[in-house]
Amino acid sequence: MTSTTRLTAAQALVRFLSVQYTERDGARRRLIDATWGIFGHGNVAGLGQALIEYADDMPYHQGRNEQSMVHAAVGYARQSNRLSAHAVTTSIGPGATNLVTGAALATINHLPVLLLPGDTFATRVADPVLQQLEVPYAGDVSVNDCLRPVSKYFDRITRPEALIPAALQAMRVLADPVETGAVTLALPQDVQAEAYDWPDEFFAERTWYVRRPAADPAELADAVRAVRAAKRPLIIAGGGVHHSRAESVLADFASATGIPVASTQAGKGSLNHDHPQDVGGIGHTGTATADELARLADLVIGVGTRYTDFTTGSHTLFERPGVRFLNLNIGAYDGHKLAGQPLIADARRGLTALAEELGPDEYRVTASYIAEYREDKERWEQRVDACYEAEEPDIRPTQPQVLGALDEIVDASDIIVNAAGSLPGDLHKLWRTRSFDQYHLEYGYSCMGYEIPAAIGVKLAAPDRPVWALVGDGTYLMMPTEIVTAVQEGIAIKVLLIQNHGYASIGGLSESVGGERFGTAYRHQADDGTYTGPPLPVDLAANAASLGMRVLRAKTVSDLREALAVARAADTPTCVYVETETADTVSGAPPAQAWWDVPVAATATRSSAVKARELYERHVSTRRRHL
Repeated sequence: MTSTTRLTAAQALVRFLSVQYTERDGARRRLIDATWGIFGHGNVAGLGQALIEYADDMPYHQGRNEQSMVHAAVGYARQSNRLSAHAVTTSIGPGATNLVTGAALATINHLPVLLLPGDTFATRVADPVLQQLEVPYAGDVSVNDCLRPVSKYFDRITRPEALIPAALQAMRVLADPVETGAVTLALPQDVQAEAYDWPDEFFAERTWYVRRPAADPAELADAVRAVRAAKRPLIIAGGGVHHSRAESVLADFASATGIPVASTQAGKGSLNHDHPQDVGGIGHTGTATADELARLADLVIGVGTRYTDFTTGSHTLFERPGVRFLNLNIGAYDGHKLAGQPLIADARRGLTALAEELGPDEYRVTASYIAEYREDKERWEQRVDACYEAEEPDIRPTQPQVLGALDEIVDASDIIVNAAGSLPGDLHKLWRTRSFDQYHLEYGYSCMGYEIPAAIGVKLAAPDRPVWALVGDGTYLMMPTEIVTAVQEGIAIKVLLIQNHGYASIGGLSESVGGERFGTAYRHQADDGTYTGPPLPVDLAANAASLGMRVLRAKTVSDLREALAVARAADTPTCVYVETETADTVSGAPPAQAWWDVPVAATATRSSAVKARELYERHVSTRRRHL
């Protein structure tokens, strides 16, 4: 006879989650290492009580905003190489719908997070309960259905025993290197508190093995032939290189063949900045070196990339007639993009097999090709030096000079976190990565507000390393609330808060497409109704201090260098606040080296839009379909 234990559904779920593990390459980790939660009537008596009941088994973190809790969980999962994740629980209604943005971010970036929103009564005896959306045409729909399109797996647990297969499916998806992303188990508030006799086997330890699939022999043979035939190959390293921990294998492969390696935002750091084959970022925010190589490449070897429009220059970057694509990817969907030749495999296993089949010293690009890209890379590095250099240290810095000051004090142990605004472009072009996981850019969703909570998650996963959240004023105002969490739990993140009085990135884009920077500045309204008056009297440094953070104000480059050094040594949450000079008055980062398609008004009377449309049509004419 099967032995059972009587528990509520919420208690059973917490106990189940506490004994789930992943294993890859012999390393075993807790799959769900902690739970974030904000409580309301939809989860306080269920999961809230269960987390107290099993506090010794499931660590808990108190969040301030549901979206930011997901961001923190995503930061933790990425830093944990997707082998360990966090759960997030919310009440019903707005608490649940606040999860949607974070869920989309997790799924787009293939990063695991378990979402446990409360839901309305399964029995419907109290309908409509507080915060319930009534849907006249469907009694089984709630606001939690908003999470379906942004989840890799979704289930609503309407009876306690339905939790058993759903929980197992949830773990399967979270641990799957292809399918992973946001997983949602919607939990009606009455079911959470309902008791059931659970089979004890449900609470036995389970290990979910994270696969490293090998390449198909026929695909591998085709890939070897493609590489051997290439005269000007270029590797594009995407986030899959990091997820697979294929950095060292990629470095060896590039060294042996001489093939240059460009990186996407997610893949930057696959090679250190000083590796002989590293040519920097690719695409719209990439380096001139990488983008010129892309224009002339006859074979593009994509490793773990999904070829977003920033990478391909909206399909204008790869110009060479007859250019082909070889796509090493663990997911078949991405492996077939751009009519590419697929090599469906784990990145590390695929690169290893490719190197073995090519054979030692049997393939290497020409010495002239190597000399060409190394010389071009050196010229780009001189441009980086010029951007970083501050000849007058007692003036207000530009944004690139802020990055240069940070560059002076960090080492391989530091981690920088960023997601949105003008910083991703500057970082992709200029930042010199010193370790494979130093560069933490969320650019799949480029979600404003990600940086501070994600830095908390990263710091939880890497407690002994300096973790920097690089934040502009626009993204800071979106979601500063988790500063309180960092202060409460003593999580010593460092926030570099850059004030430039508005949405600088979109302001520049607006100007380039004929939008005249409308609605992008944080300024008072002028007499003509535009936001072109004096800057707003907003003191973000005082705001951060009011939330409990230590704040260091820097007015000049010299001040900044000193403040950054103090912040790096701090063992409490610390913010460095600096107001930057604009690119209109001093030199900023180099402009975009590849196009990005943002459609321009087809008809307009204002000259700025008319001129922008003429330029747009010239760029559109260069787009090609790779078939």
